[in-house]
Amino acid sequence: MPGNTFQDTATEELPASGPALVAHAAGDLRIDDVPLAEPAEDQAVVEVLYGGICGSDLHYWLHGAAGESILKDPLVLGHEISGVVVRAAANGEGPQAGIAVAVHPATPGPGAAKYPADRPNLSPGCTYLGSAARHPHTDGAFSRFVNLPVRMLRPLPEGIDLRTAALIEPASVAWHAVSRAGDVRGKTALVIGSGPIGALAVAVLKRAGAAHITAVDLHAKPLEIAAAAGADHVINAADTAAIEAVEADVVIESSGNHHGLASAIRGAVRGGTVVMVGLLPTGMQPLPISLAITRELDLKGSFRFNDEIDEVIAALADGSLHIDPVITHEFPLSDALHAFEVAKDSTNSGKVLLSFSGGGSAQEAGGQ
Repeated sequence: MPGNTFQDTATEELPASGPALVAHAAGDLRIDDVPLAEPAEDQAVVEVLYGGICGSDLHYWLHGAAGESILKDPLVLGHEISGVVVRAAANGEGPQAGIAVAVHPATPGPGAAKYPADRPNLSPGCTYLGSAARHPHTDGAFSRFVNLPVRMLRPLPEGIDLRTAALIEPASVAWHAVSRAGDVRGKTALVIGSGPIGALAVAVLKRAGAAHITAVDLHAKPLEIAAAAGADHVINAADTAAIEAVEADVVIESSGNHHGLASAIRGAVRGGTVVMVGLLPTGMQPLPISLAITRELDLKGSFRFNDEIDEVIAALADGSLHIDPVITHEFPLSDALHAFEVAKDSTNSGKVLLSFSGGGSAQEAGGQ
């Protein structure tokens, strides 16, 4: 299937530098003019068109750290992007100029003997675009132009909108989480936490054939988004009795707090599976583990993703995965600080996008 092509963009002359969104410290987010270095032999130059604001981006802005990944130097944020190749890699590999692409932002580290060969997401030393986990930091892709190794690039088939394509990375996280639960066809599913990852998990569960999907959140807006993504029923997180009554075969915990994980354990049927994709804070957590033991629940972790990105792209191309409702706002790069403020307010937003194409004004998805 031929890919999306943008010949006009592919022929433009590349500048020596361009605007990028950089976190300097907690509360210090700037649009800096960043030099565009000469690409390595295996790197293509990508013009970034859209970028989704992730929770880790918010943490670097708000706290100067994402978990134990602490800013030591200014960091270009961003790993959820779509764009167009404007200069192909010099080694002749990868997509040619004019091809629209999504990006797999991980670089597996060494130490293959310490993790299963088919799970490079677990490799020691794995790096990720826009991450301060290691030093020197790994700059992200919230930049007008960025050099990326061709192994990260995934050409997009015709018919996938570049705006929707900005969700391919988080949708891959959700796809990986659902796959950790095994075959969900005909099963009841419960999603705890209906932020962007939770809502995307709802969409993936729907596409995978779950018989009935219940979504949970504390706020009305995320539940509205989850319903639009395919949830059959929604519950306010304060109604713990209603959650426990679900008795779901499969539970996806995406809230990232111990209250949510406790609800996930209580909402699972005896012998059910709980997949933990929401990242809880480091340290001990108060949880009803005895209940998980006596109900013989399978508790499974889920971290990032591997080749699921290719399955997500195929499902978007054939129309079987419906994720557009997760996008609620779009802002130009020049209005990035406002965009981050909106993204921080999970009571009124889902996935917030930045547009890097220049110009434009802030928009709500419902008004476009």
